[in-house]
Amino acid sequence: MCGLTGFIDYNKNSSKEILQQCTNELSHRGPDGAGYEFFQQTEAQVGLGHRRLSIIDLSNAASQPMRYKQYCIIFNGEMYNYAEVRSVLQQQGHQFSTHSDTEVLLHAWEQWGADMIHRFIGMFVFIIYDTQKQELFCFRDRAGVKPLYYYWNNGLFLFASELKSFHKHPGFTKEINLQAVQQFLQYGYIMAPLSIFNYTHKLLPGHYLHFNISDRRFSLHKYWDVYDAYNKPKLNISEAEAKTELEKLLISSCKYRMVADVPVGVFLSGGYDSTIVTALLQAHQTEKIKTYTIGFNEDDHNEAMHARKVADHLKTEHTEHYCTTKEAQDIIPGIPFYCDEPFGDSSIIPTTLVSQLARKDVTVALSADAGDEIFAGYPKYPLALGMVKAMNTVPHFIKKTGGKLLKHVPDSLLHGLTGHTAVSIKKQRLSKLLQEKSSTPVMMDILLSQVYSNEQMETVFNTKVEKPWSFFNSENLLNKNLGDLDKLLAIDYKTYLPDDILVKVDRAGMSTSLEGREPLLDHRVIEFAAQLPEQFKLKGKNKKHLLKEIVHDYVPKEIMERPKMGFGVPVFNWLRNELRYYADEYMSDAAFAQHGLFRKEATDHIMQQFYKGDRNYNSLFWYLLMFQMWYKRWMD
Repeated sequence: MCGLTGFIDYNKNSSKEILQQCTNELSHRGPDGAGYEFFQQTEAQVGLGHRRLSIIDLSNAASQPMRYKQYCIIFNGEMYNYAEVRSVLQQQGHQFSTHSDTEVLLHAWEQWGADMIHRFIGMFVFIIYDTQKQELFCFRDRAGVKPLYYYWNNGLFLFASELKSFHKHPGFTKEINLQAVQQFLQYGYIMAPLSIFNYTHKLLPGHYLHFNISDRRFSLHKYWDVYDAYNKPKLNISEAEAKTELEKLLISSCKYRMVADVPVGVFLSGGYDSTIVTALLQAHQTEKIKTYTIGFNEDDHNEAMHARKVADHLKTEHTEHYCTTKEAQDIIPGIPFYCDEPFGDSSIIPTTLVSQLARKDVTVALSADAGDEIFAGYPKYPLALGMVKAMNTVPHFIKKTGGKLLKHVPDSLLHGLTGHTAVSIKKQRLSKLLQEKSSTPVMMDILLSQVYSNEQMETVFNTKVEKPWSFFNSENLLNKNLGDLDKLLAIDYKTYLPDDILVKVDRAGMSTSLEGREPLLDHRVIEFAAQLPEQFKLKGKNKKHLLKEIVHDYVPKEIMERPKMGFGVPVFNWLRNELRYYADEYMSDAAFAQHGLFRKEATDHIMQQFYKGDRNYNSLFWYLLMFQMWYKRWMD
């Protein structure tokens, strides 16, 4: 895990000093070293900068930028199967001077070009510059574990792991993208390829960018797409066969992610996802796995006792720390700096805390993200499927009347009737959906994912903002015969997973210079799981059915079976009480007037309802605060 940055400057206003400033802004991503390459070419100046977090081959020989023949590379991430690829290349006559995966990438590029990407298992962003052909290639991993931003405006092309690097280049123009702001306030995150700034984008997962310096133009290419896996025919396989094959894939994936020349640990919450990673690792090695858990004194947010039971059963070397309220609150001021863009997932607070805990002992920590998106773990999946099925059996005129009446039903009654907080919080949009002639689970998923509808967003902004496109609108790219559950899973894999969950884990880990690895995001796992029958994932009301069956072979059911608990902190209670001064500072009339994006009536209403205790406004209040804090940090 490292930080990388660079530029192609046709105006020739850059310098090695500017490159160093842009690179060193990412020092938290790579505290172990820095490297720079500055090329003064006829057409343009080209810069490549790298901050290193040493994981594989700790020697100086593996430092970056690394050069081989006419190629120069900077690399963030890990290629877990680099040893196998290296062996193939050696058979082709290649010789190596280091033990690093970076050097293997360079030789693989010489041997196979862009097609080499299909030979690697890993998480990565890497940039390869061909000094002879004057071409630059930027690759991002299949799932989007590692980030890459790029900027193209007025003859200046910038790229970096984090946006903060761009701010150090004098040619960078900070111009807010209103579509991105709307998307953020609706979802709490900004989806690729959008960025908070105009002229700036995130490279989509599974894509690479090819920049022809002589022609002054670049092109985008897709080399992998999770939709392709979902669009394949379902496997004709029994549940027992599926369980055996899935377990083999998960064991392989977990073992690969233990490859390192530094200490490795595991985040353990005690839930099914982190338990399967820990169990499979511990079962296949004699040395005790280091596991880490954060505990809270608030029962609604505390998973530590569950994690301890799992750790005791698996006999790991377990470390837990009960955080004070102050420790958690102290994370909040740093969110705008480490996230670069407005970011609304408050679980970044405990994720940062557990990263800080693990970093005291290890440099690499395995996290178990993506289990919900691959194996149907979120409560919203059976909720969306069940509600749409029920709604579509009711005549339209009855649904329409019910939709109008729903607006007036008390939240407490809705929650009691359905058992789902999400229904009561989102009743205004559910009311609108009921009045539609027909509804689909994808429509319901959008409703459950948004804080405010498009119509409600129109009341927030001072100017009309065109609705941004996202992969939530991409159902037409999926096979029309694909089951509704698989459609929901595929869309979440393209939206919520890379642009919320993986951003959170990357930024939280990197804030402490900790590399996070994701065994469940091995592309072989999703390619297999996407072709499994839906009932292997959601069997009746049993979420993550197949995954749970594997876990129960290692950890007894009585330890595992408990209600799903989100990884969060009581941030809304804090904001109504001891942290209310944040609103006074960042959400005053004067603070909003600095950018003038939002209608005063709207912000006043949101704040009033929030302070009255109306939970319908919890998330939107937090998102507004996060935007205001971001604006103060990066635009003021």
